[in-house]
Amino acid sequence: MTLAWIPLASGRDIELNRLEIFSTYGGMLEGYPCALINDRLLSALSKRPESPFWTPPVHVITPPRSYPEPKAARAFGPVEVLPGTYCRGAFQSDRVDERLDDVLYRSYLTVVWFQEGLDGTVADFVTAALSSLQWEQFAEDSEL
Repeated sequence: MTLAWIPLASGRDIELNRLEIFSTYGGMLEGYPCALINDRLLSALSKRPESPFWTPPVHVITPPRSYPEPKAARAFGPVEVLPGTYCRGAFQSDRVDERLDDVLYRSYLTVVWFQEGLDGTVADFVTAALSSLQWEQFAEDSEL
């Protein structure tokens, strides 16, 4: 089911089929956000899920990092904070490879992005996050 059509700056329209929203540090029970924790989170989010079936590639849009206590000495380095929410969306569009049959193939990509809040409609905040996405660089074609 199509949740929203997202126009990209390149002129391509992509179809949002699934959207998951998470608190960035929701499962963190101990410690504090730092570069080590954030790097591990970003690495885990960028992995393609293991499955006996084909899964689309995953692209993580590099989030901004902030340092609310730049001079404080901490055991694992300074506090480094990512935006409070991350979203994972499943998208599809027309094929990328022009040599493939446009009836039999679609391109797919899972995109992860970070944002502070969920202001506005789904189509608005997804469009704002993905408008400059280079779909042709990251998406893969798959036969229907």
